[in-house]
Amino acid sequence: MTADILNREWDMFQQVQNVGGRASCQENEAAFRLMRQAQFAAWNEAMLASYQKDLIRAEETGHNLLSEKYGYMMKWTYPEEYEQIREQLPAVSAKKEKLVEAILEIEMKQTAKFREMYPNLGKRGRPLTAAENANGTSVETYTRGELTSYSVETLQAYLEHIRKLDYNKVLFPLIVMKATVRGSGYLSLDEAEKKLNKN
Repeated sequence: MTADILNREWDMFQQVQNVGGRASCQENEAAFRLMRQAQFAAWNEAMLASYQKDLIRAEETGHNLLSEKYGYMMKWTYPEEYEQIREQLPAVSAKKEKLVEAILEIEMKQTAKFREMYPNLGKRGRPLTAAENANGTSVETYTRGELTSYSVETLQAYLEHIRKLDYNKVLFPLIVMKATVRGSGYLSLDEAEKKLNKN
């Protein structure tokens, strides 16, 4: 299932039109697949199945979920350009907005905790909040944009899963980063943290 999702996402990613032209990351399929595979490592089957349906439905109706993700992000990264495309993006219902904010609250708290545990790895990532990076793409902005591109059904599955993880004191970002560093050739998060400390 994950392989199918990655294929569909990559195809959509190739069609994303960026401000200023095609982005260099659109030429690096291996990096794209590594990062997305790591993200999905923290998902459960219900989330993956629902998101796969989102992608298939989007293809059938002529939507590009990755374009929409970056479009929603532009509300914070390129507010003037966002106003020009806002009407082209699917409207966000109050129900979806509530789900996005509930997930984001947990995920941001967990990401901050992860960065306390692994500061060197954390420094390699995006700034955490939009307030820290008003003119760029923070973790907060990126995550909000991505979540907004999901269906209500996928968001409900996501919220249920991340609440369970949080209740059991399991960090969603830690699972993602563990998969990321292993895909990058490290044996563990601790090894990656130590090696990055020397750089």
